[in-house]
Amino acid sequence: MAQPRYITDIDKITQIPEEEREKLKAITDKFVFRVNDYYLGLIDWEDPEDPIKKLVIPNTNELADYGRWDASDEDTNYVVPGCQHKYTTTALLICSEVCGAYCRYCFRKRLFRNDVKEAMIDVDPGINYISEHPEINNVLLTGGDPLILAARRLDMIFERLREIDHVKIIRIGSKLPVFNPMRIYEDKELLEVIRKHSTSEKRIYIMAHVNHPREITPEAHKGFQALHEAGAIVVNQTPVLKGINDDPDVLGELMDKLSWAGVTPYYFFINRPVRGNEDFVLTLEEAYNIVEEAKAKTSGLGKRVRLSMSHTAGKVEILAIEDGKAYLKFHQARDGNYGKFMILDCPKDAAWFDDLPGNEQYWDPPEKRVEDVVSVNEMSDMPKQRRRRSSASTAK
Repeated sequence: MAQPRYITDIDKITQIPEEEREKLKAITDKFVFRVNDYYLGLIDWEDPEDPIKKLVIPNTNELADYGRWDASDEDTNYVVPGCQHKYTTTALLICSEVCGAYCRYCFRKRLFRNDVKEAMIDVDPGINYISEHPEINNVLLTGGDPLILAARRLDMIFERLREIDHVKIIRIGSKLPVFNPMRIYEDKELLEVIRKHSTSEKRIYIMAHVNHPREITPEAHKGFQALHEAGAIVVNQTPVLKGINDDPDVLGELMDKLSWAGVTPYYFFINRPVRGNEDFVLTLEEAYNIVEEAKAKTSGLGKRVRLSMSHTAGKVEILAIEDGKAYLKFHQARDGNYGKFMILDCPKDAAWFDDLPGNEQYWDPPEKRVEDVVSVNEMSDMPKQRRRRSSASTAK
C-alpha cells in the first residue's frame, strides 16, 4: 500500500460541511492540524458520533477554558532542555516536535500551539544528563512522535543511548502503528535500525497509542508483525475517553484484539484535565466501572491492564471505587511513595486526583517544592533555559 497523503488544511476535508469547516478554522489556527487519507478512510462520515472522527477532527470546545495546559506539571520535571527525570529509573527524551496524528485529546496539547516551543531538536543535553545518572535504566523517547523521525536520525539517538551501559530499555511512544502503519512495514531501513538496537538483553519497546478497536486494521496488523519480527516489544496505552471508547464492549474488544495481535494492554489512563479537553472527560467512577465491565469480557491477557492517573505526584492506580470511596495506590511516585495505599472520599463528579477531598496529604503541590520552574507560557521565550526541580525532588 502506498504511503498516505497528509493533510494540514481543514478545507481539504470536504466530507465536513463548509459551514462547519469555517468554525473549525479558529481551532486549526491555534493548534496544529494534521491527518492522512488512510486514517480518514476509517471514519464513517454518515455517523455524527463516529469515534475515529472525534479522535482527529477538531471540535469547537477545544477553545473552552476547561483545564490547564500542563495538567501533570511536566514543566517541573525538566532537568535539562528536552529531558525530564520524574521517576528514579526513567528519563523522558522529548526528541520530536511533530506528531503523525494530532489527537484532539492530547495531554501535551501545549506542544502543538504555534506560540510554544518545548520539544528539542538537539538531544545532546538530555543524553549527556542520562549518561551521568546511572540510576536511569530506561529512556522513553517521546514528543511529538519519534517514529516520524528519519531512520538515520533514530539510529543516531539509539546509538548514543546504547553507548550508555546502564540504559537497558529504550521506549518509543507512538501513534504511527495505527495511524500510518505503512510507515513501519514499508520502511526497511527503520526496521533494520530497530533490529540493530533491540537485542535479547536490551529491548526496544513501542508504546503504541491505540484508542479504539477499529484502528486495528489489516495494515495495523502488518505493522505490529513487522515490529515483532524486528525484535521490538509492543504494548498499548490509551486514556478512557468520553464519546470514543467509553463503552465496555468497545474496550473489551480493544483488549481482545490487542492481545490477539501480541500487543500487551498496558495502561488505561484517566484523561488528564488539559485545556480544551472537556468533551472527553469522564468521572473517575464512570471510567472505573467501564474498565471493570470491559475486563470481565476478556481473558487474563487483557486483564493485565492498569487504570491509572498520570498525576504530578506519580501514577495513581485506581484499585476500586465503591460506596463513595476511591481505593488507590501509587503505582509510580515522584517523591518515593511507591505502593502507598490511599482511601479517599470520591464525590460523584470527581474526574481527577485533585478532585478527591484529602488528596493533598499524599503529595506536595509544585509551588511548595520547586525553586525555579519555568512555566509553559514562558517556554516559547526561553527554549534553551534549564528547568529543574528542587534538590529535594531530584535527590533519589
